[in-house]
Formats: sequence, C-alpha cells, structure tokens
Amino acid sequence: MTPAELPAPVALCASDELLERGRAHVFDVLQYREPARAFALRFDGQVVAYLNRCAHVPTEMDWQEGEFLDGDKRFIMCSIHGAVYDPLTGRCVTGMCGRMGLTKLDVREQEGRVYWYPSRDTRPAFED
Repeated sequence: MTPAELPAPVALCASDELLERGRAHVFDVLQYREPARAFALRFDGQVVAYLNRCAHVPTEMDWQEGEFLDGDKRFIMCSIHGAVYDPLTGRCVTGMCGRMGLTKLDVREQEGRVYWYPSRDTRPAFED
C-alpha cells in the first residue's frame, strides 16, 4: 500500500485536552479490519497512542474510560492483568506480557491539535 492509498490523518482532539499524565482520549479503530479501541495520552510532554489491548491477553486495559496510568502516574497498567508498560515506548516493564509490548500508533501535534496517522493495519473505524 502506498502512502497515497492510506486514509488522511484523523483529528483526535485539541492539544490542550491531553493534560500531562491525565485522562487519555479514547477512539475507535479497525485493526486488521476488526473493531478495536485505541487511546492517546500525554506523558513527559509527548503525545503517544496505542491500541487499547493488553499484550498478555487481548482485552481493554483502562480502569475507567480514559484512565490507563497506575496510581503514581508513572506507567500504563492493565486493569485486568496488572501488566505494566512504559508510556513512551509501550514496552512491557513487568507482568505477564513478557517481551510483548503495546501496539503503537502514529500521532502528531500540529497547530494545537492531535492527529492520528492511520497505517495499513490500523485504519479509521468510519471512513468516508
């Protein structure tokens, strides 16, 4: 698939809606043509995004909608399995996820907005 065949970037939210180590913006995607959820959050000044799917067992991880960080707000933690991930890389830090990590999505900030750039595998849930 060439870049010209990929969907256009998707505006997710205003940059100021993602507070440092705060609630994530959750959105719907298609992962390999199957419905899935994803999330974007701000950590150490960077916006990052991942599929909302634990690497241990593919289940959604948030404690409450948009709440992914542990009590100290240092790591992303699966509310079901307790697997712990580095927020900036998605790499498994501890837990049953072994060498697996979160599926990272391409997000960028431009002109006060956060945009998600779909890939061949992860596309918008609703395309025009």
